[in-house]
Amino acid sequence: MQQSKSAPVLIVGGGPVGLGLACDLGWRGVECILVEQTDGEISHPRANVENARTMEMCRRWGIAEAVKKAATPADYPHTVVYVTSMRGYEIARIDRPTHGGNAASPASPERTQRCNQLWFDPVLKQRAASLQSVTLRYRTRLEGFTETAEGVVATMVDLMSGERETIEARYMVACCGGRSPVRGQLGVPLEGELSLGYPINIFFKTPELWTRHDKGKTAMNFLVGPEGLWGNLTALDGRELWRLTLQGTTTYRDPSTVDVAREISRAIGCEIPFELMSCQSWVRRDMVASKFRYGRVFLAGDAAHQHSPAGGFGLNTGMGDVFDLGWKLEATLAGWAGSSLLDSYEIERLPVARRNVGEATASFRRQALQGTHAILEASAEGAMERAQIKDYVIAETTRQFVSDGIALGYAYAPSPIVCADGTEAPVFDVQRYTPTTYPGARAPHAVIDGGRSTLDLFGRGFVLIKTGSALVDTKPLLAAARQRGVPMTAYHLPGLEIAELYQRPLVLVRPDGHVAWRGETAPADPLAIIDRIRGAAGA
Repeated sequence: MQQSKSAPVLIVGGGPVGLGLACDLGWRGVECILVEQTDGEISHPRANVENARTMEMCRRWGIAEAVKKAATPADYPHTVVYVTSMRGYEIARIDRPTHGGNAASPASPERTQRCNQLWFDPVLKQRAASLQSVTLRYRTRLEGFTETAEGVVATMVDLMSGERETIEARYMVACCGGRSPVRGQLGVPLEGELSLGYPINIFFKTPELWTRHDKGKTAMNFLVGPEGLWGNLTALDGRELWRLTLQGTTTYRDPSTVDVAREISRAIGCEIPFELMSCQSWVRRDMVASKFRYGRVFLAGDAAHQHSPAGGFGLNTGMGDVFDLGWKLEATLAGWAGSSLLDSYEIERLPVARRNVGEATASFRRQALQGTHAILEASAEGAMERAQIKDYVIAETTRQFVSDGIALGYAYAPSPIVCADGTEAPVFDVQRYTPTTYPGARAPHAVIDGGRSTLDLFGRGFVLIKTGSALVDTKPLLAAARQRGVPMTAYHLPGLEIAELYQRPLVLVRPDGHVAWRGETAPADPLAIIDRIRGAAGA
């Protein structure tokens, strides 16, 4: 056993959530060690979508432009179509003009991008590796851990040398996927369905596939036959890489038994030349861990919640975990957090995970189109069946592809570190995002001086926003924050538009960009407000 190493935070798992947490902690100057048992290389496509909120995180870490450069080209449409095949009948088309590219959005300074993990993970890895306080350890496997009064002692094995060592950390975060050994050792129960089916992914290469049919450039192509929806053809890089997902069966199917050429020909509507990259089976799940925190150990990403890919919520929900947990770990390690600040991670993120997993499963089930016998026919009956499916698709499945409410429209309420103001909670819709400063909600985006976003003000401690021309006093809250050692900066944002958008003359925003408190005037007891938002309400 080698001499032990130590760091304030140990991250187990080097996928996008683990790397994202390393980026966030490193950006904050918090020392951390990330261990990953593989070499970090990805050979088969996984998560494909970064929603606007995830892109806002990438903007904070300084990698948004790198993600866009690695993503589907800016001029490639994010259009969704339902077809009998790419050369067959088009049943329905859903355009998503607010996705991709670099044009301005009223809701966010960033737009949803399509950057598969094949390219997204390397961008995160490069950024994490560039941060002085981050150590990345690949080909290193966690063998077990014990919790002490001071932290966690984890036993590791270097898979290249076979040598063992220990890493001592004050906190450990498990970002190690659906088969998390950390969750397994803790015995955390999972709620939900172990299996919704066993799809198969066919990863193949053929250039400019859109030149072989009349549907144009599209991002997602849902394939419908007499049996209903049977597959989904997804553009990965907007150039030559594609993924054909076979809807799957209720039991495991050996991918080596798949007639790949036949399935691709059926999807396209004719035989085409292609290069097979890989063919893999996987399990579609609906599961959420019953707890996200056990003492000094936290679960995040797939270790905490596993989604159907419908809607693209999985990776993005995990990145939301990162945004919530990173600043709380920093505050605790810096000494200004109250004793219950870290408890709020589970309280805030568990309901979001349940909502997103539930919506993903509902979207998957809405995909199960009723089979028809004439859908492939050039007959009046065939046309009628296709029209009926179109009506259903537009009415029932659009929310899967246009889900700004899931990405931006959620609030941590109730939360022990959010100050409720007695107002009625707004209605949070899956599809539509409505800006609000309701306590616990994401603070709205607005363009300010120099073309910056209000979101660019957040991250380094708390931010007290003063809007309009009201003569409200910011000094009491700032003085109370100084007294408790809480980092806080004040900004005055004049103008009627921002005053209306932010709804109150004073809005206090957390480091993760969520509203902690708002008011018409300075609070009567500013120390009570500061103690609540730092997790020390009983101080």
